[in-house]
Amino acid sequence: MKSHHMNRRDVLRGGGIALALPFLNSMSWAAGLAAGKQQPKRMLISYIAYGVYDPRTPDGTSHEWSWYPRHDSGPLTLNKASAPFEPVKDSLTYLRGLDHPGGYGLGGHSSGDVFGTGADMSGLEKTNNISVDQLAAKLNGHHTRYPSLVLGSEGGTGSYGMSKTLSHYGPGQPIPALEKPQEIFNRLFRPYADQSVNDVRARLKREASVLDLMMENYQSLHGKLGAEDRQKMEEYLDSVRAIEQRVERTSKWTHEELPKIDTKGLNLEATYHQPDEYLRCIYDLIYLAFQTDSTRFITFMTESEHSTGNLVGNFANKLLGYTGATHDIAHKRPEGASGEWEKWRAEQHAYFLKRLRDTKEGDGNMLDTTVVLWGSAHPHESHSTKDYPIQIAGGNRLGFKHGHLHNFEGERKKPLANLFVSMLNAVDAPVEKFADSTGELTEILA
Repeated sequence: MKSHHMNRRDVLRGGGIALALPFLNSMSWAAGLAAGKQQPKRMLISYIAYGVYDPRTPDGTSHEWSWYPRHDSGPLTLNKASAPFEPVKDSLTYLRGLDHPGGYGLGGHSSGDVFGTGADMSGLEKTNNISVDQLAAKLNGHHTRYPSLVLGSEGGTGSYGMSKTLSHYGPGQPIPALEKPQEIFNRLFRPYADQSVNDVRARLKREASVLDLMMENYQSLHGKLGAEDRQKMEEYLDSVRAIEQRVERTSKWTHEELPKIDTKGLNLEATYHQPDEYLRCIYDLIYLAFQTDSTRFITFMTESEHSTGNLVGNFANKLLGYTGATHDIAHKRPEGASGEWEKWRAEQHAYFLKRLRDTKEGDGNMLDTTVVLWGSAHPHESHSTKDYPIQIAGGNRLGFKHGHLHNFEGERKKPLANLFVSMLNAVDAPVEKFADSTGELTEILA
């Protein structure tokens, strides 16, 4: 059965939810697959904080509870911590030794700020730069109702050195992350709230008129400003143009029918007090956003590097009965709690990958055309800013080959930005360079 022939009685199950889907009008692109119409190409970047557990055994090999299935390069044989990924092992690659040199000087946990950007904030760049997802959205986000979706378990943007979002429009413009399941659902599938479409169009028309007037006023003012003031005004107008583009996009999409999603069984009230349900609900919403082709580029900061001040920082305490916060696990690395914590995190992410893999699309599945990066800005030593633990999944039909661990430590060193270049090229947002890249990461390409 092709994806556009989905039966309304089909049920999406997992994590205690059962969500019956109607026929999705926004999936009408699938009807043209047989005629050669291209399937959507998607990207997700999902972040885990405080590094990963990576102890070494006396003979130098990987520990059975290590986040990495093995220590050095070679075919994947999953261990206890990575066992949840067994069903999708053929769509999985682990990368050791990649990082962003621009994060070396940030110290502590602050290198998480540049995980999605590769910016050199401790050197040449005074503010963070555009993130990989936003570059993809800028080049290719016009195909969907929303150019991108930015999620984070703690919400907002955080601050310098304490970011709570992976996404940035460009220099000095972090994008606030959404964290509440109900708000995320409403943003995706009920964007007009209780307004009629005609009321929304009228409001957008008024906003467009105001923006036009602002631009006209600027044109008359431009010649009277000095060079420094003109630069400041240009920066301000960049924000005005961004609003203008958003108004135009929203106006356009009011003429397209919204997907009709039945929320029965979907726990949109899940909170931090239910870590399993909360994370899986967010992953379910990401899945629905991709499946309805509402957006193709998403980031999800499952926890920030500074979550100790809220309930997210106590997930391990609630789940494992650990007496300290998650941050403490990162520093003390108690063997029992560390291994179980890595397995739990793997279970949540594997759940999402399996949902993609189990959803037919054309003559393949959704994971085949979705590239998913999962990792952290710290290795086992949680205050190091080098050698990020990285897993890349999916994209089997986007040019990626899987089933191995690749080690880029020492003389084999390459920047993480090379992976970003390969990801951008795979989702039809072609670039020659991103941040400090030196080319594509050819080792993972078919």
